[in-house]
Amino acid sequence: MSAILKRRGLFKLTLLILFASTVVLSGTLIIKVGAQQPETQQTQRPRRVSGSNQGDQKKSSEELDEGDVIRTDTQLVSVPAVVTDGTGRPLSGLKADNFQILEDGQPQAIANFGTTDAPFEIALLLDTSGSTREDVGLIQQAANSFVSALRTGDRVGVVAFNQAQTGKDPIAAVEVLSPLTSDRTALTKAIENIGSSNGTPYYDALAKVADVIFRDPPTDQVRRRAVVALTDGVDSASNSDFGSAKLKLSQAGIACYFIQVNTEDFVEDRLMKDCQDDGRLALSQRQLQRYREIFVPRAKAEDYTNFCQMGPFERMSISRELYNLARREMNDLAKASGGRTFNATSLSDARAAFARVAADIGTLYSLGYYPTNKARDGKFRSIHLVVKGLKDKTEIRSRDGYYAPAR
Repeated sequence: MSAILKRRGLFKLTLLILFASTVVLSGTLIIKVGAQQPETQQTQRPRRVSGSNQGDQKKSSEELDEGDVIRTDTQLVSVPAVVTDGTGRPLSGLKADNFQILEDGQPQAIANFGTTDAPFEIALLLDTSGSTREDVGLIQQAANSFVSALRTGDRVGVVAFNQAQTGKDPIAAVEVLSPLTSDRTALTKAIENIGSSNGTPYYDALAKVADVIFRDPPTDQVRRRAVVALTDGVDSASNSDFGSAKLKLSQAGIACYFIQVNTEDFVEDRLMKDCQDDGRLALSQRQLQRYREIFVPRAKAEDYTNFCQMGPFERMSISRELYNLARREMNDLAKASGGRTFNATSLSDARAAFARVAADIGTLYSLGYYPTNKARDGKFRSIHLVVKGLKDKTEIRSRDGYYAPAR
């Protein structure tokens, strides 16, 4: 009798082991529930809302039946990259085996890989403020030319500036004219609806690209992601700052491309005009505050509150410092994300600049990995990408790191 019970016990144990099978797929641990889980395995039960009454909801959220799935997800880190040979010519046809990713010096396993043929998603940010207000038509032509050059399967979202009426006076606001779509007709209509603004909420626009356009993670199909901004980069009306916008884009793994439009001479000429002149421009309070905090932090705040009381030399000096700051920020963001900057001396050159951006994005690889360091400490982690298996000398342009999520 004891021998029979022992055999029955072994048979039940075998069934339990067969039920408790685990599969690791794309960095997600999938556990089929049918037996008691090992105590060392930490899992997080997904919330499920089903049924029409509280009893059904309570059962679905607290009980697990056979066949239920528990997932433990880790953060996928995206690494956009462009590889060129010694002459600067982009290299296509590379495979995942040609790359090695190091995070803080530690090798990481490549979880997904998008070739230069993979489709991409682009947030198109069009700065229609300040000196560009009079040339919205040129911006629309350049943007439509860029969209028409895209391939089947590529998706674009459109972001621009407009005037919003809140209270007595209108304020500059960020407007999402189109979410990510491959519908060319919808994109053309969105570009036709571009407005203009008297201020430049540029940092807010970058933050909205991360929060809205790229809010959802990529689909199962590997896509390359980038933001392409036509702007002079000089913010005058944002609630966000550059640091927070950069952090959001970094966390989303977005390659940043900037077409830098030179509006400095146009702006300086109008800053010099008398405050009673209808054609003059003025530095906003936020610009004056940012200048003081960054360049003269020991100065008194009240000395930077009245633009009209400032002399021409001081106005010009502040304007030039803010333009230099904008160029440094765009270059920094492009370099840190694996993107690039292009200069457009005028809006007439914008179409050619968009063509150069499209050509560069067309050579972008997309790599992704799940970090071996699981600590949620909010610290910066460096990324170093290595290309191997090639005889000739190569150069790599990729993001330099990211900030780990905080608890």
